[in-house]
Amino acid sequence: MAAKSEHQTVPLSVLLKRELAHEKIEKPEIAHGQACQSKKGEDLTLLKTECQRVVGDGVSTYSVFGLFDGHNGSAAAIYAKENLLNNVLSAIPPDLNRDEWIAALPRALVAGFVKTDKDFQEKAQKSGTTVTFVIIEGWVVTVASVGDSRCVLESSDGEIYYLSADHRLETNEEERVRITSSGGEVGRLNTGGGAEVGPLRCWPGGLCLSRSIGDMDIGEFIVPVPYVKQVKLSTAGGRLVICSDGVWDSLPAEVALDHCRGMPADAAAQHIVKEAVQAKGLRDDTTCIVVDILHQEKPPVSAPQTKKPVKGMLKSMFRKKSSESSSIDKEYMEPDVVEEIYEEGSAMLSERFDTKYPVCNMFKLFMCAVCQVEIKPGEGISIHEGAPNAQKFRPWDGPFLCSSCQEKKEAMEGKKLSGRVSSGSDD
Repeated sequence: MAAKSEHQTVPLSVLLKRELAHEKIEKPEIAHGQACQSKKGEDLTLLKTECQRVVGDGVSTYSVFGLFDGHNGSAAAIYAKENLLNNVLSAIPPDLNRDEWIAALPRALVAGFVKTDKDFQEKAQKSGTTVTFVIIEGWVVTVASVGDSRCVLESSDGEIYYLSADHRLETNEEERVRITSSGGEVGRLNTGGGAEVGPLRCWPGGLCLSRSIGDMDIGEFIVPVPYVKQVKLSTAGGRLVICSDGVWDSLPAEVALDHCRGMPADAAAQHIVKEAVQAKGLRDDTTCIVVDILHQEKPPVSAPQTKKPVKGMLKSMFRKKSSESSSIDKEYMEPDVVEEIYEEGSAMLSERFDTKYPVCNMFKLFMCAVCQVEIKPGEGISIHEGAPNAQKFRPWDGPFLCSSCQEKKEAMEGKKLSGRVSSGSDD
């Protein structure tokens, strides 16, 4: 009787199914929807899925979602929508593998925001815009934000994570301190006789935000340096809700998410906007983007729940599987944990362009770290020049800035008088 073979043969169909399962784990399904009710026509959105970049012998894909809430006109919002992504990508060195590319994103986002602001100011237009900018690569979500358009994440088990910062002076004490330390003033509108009304604003200019892109009529202490947060979702997925202040002024995040649980992304966005307008009326542009990051299985159920769902209801929405794939998916499904990879909100470029990562991997040699122009050897100015801890660094320690970006850095830090012209702002 012949002895059994020592190696068990695995059917090709099983191998192919396992390979497909691995691919599904590495690459989630992205479903999105948006809705807007316009009052001023100053909200713009950017929705780009299946963006491609070359990695070695293959191609990697990522998705980009942006919300731009303009004020004093839509010029800044239009310019940021058209140029911000290219400015971010140009700040990432070529030939990075996937992990290096993800690690480079936070610093590239800072560079892209500052360059976009600097270039727009050269057009001498006084418009400004908030920005909430989201890049999804695999299960990693990176969010950069200035202003008060915010992004929240609900994981599949119903936990809520805030992925952006609110840069309203009324609610952000750290930003009030930064502005006054840089030479600005913070106060409410004075109507005469000592009476003060409305939210806290920055003077000159009267803007109620501490960070934005544009706003050249206000001091440089209104900076474009974004708060950046990067998280990794489990393969159970999650839902992102990105809204302008027209939504958040009417609905808390928990209420907005409760209103749309169980709905597909496009219906969810429409429902959130509808509920926000019903709550307080159409007082401002009201815009919502919903992005579902899904395990590659059946799409989420389309029928809204008639009964108010419990917190764990979202889990069934993202994890429902066919009987065929359940055994394979169990092998690869991770615990439902949202892992924080990176978080930084400092307005100081020297702290955002630090040297925790090798400079050669993060910034192109002899290129300005912000605007990407070539710098002749010896002409670059270290990002650490003038920083409180500058004595720890040598003059040739990069990354480096060109003279123009160095001037902007000094102005943002209150070390140089701004060349901007002051005037009123309606925001």
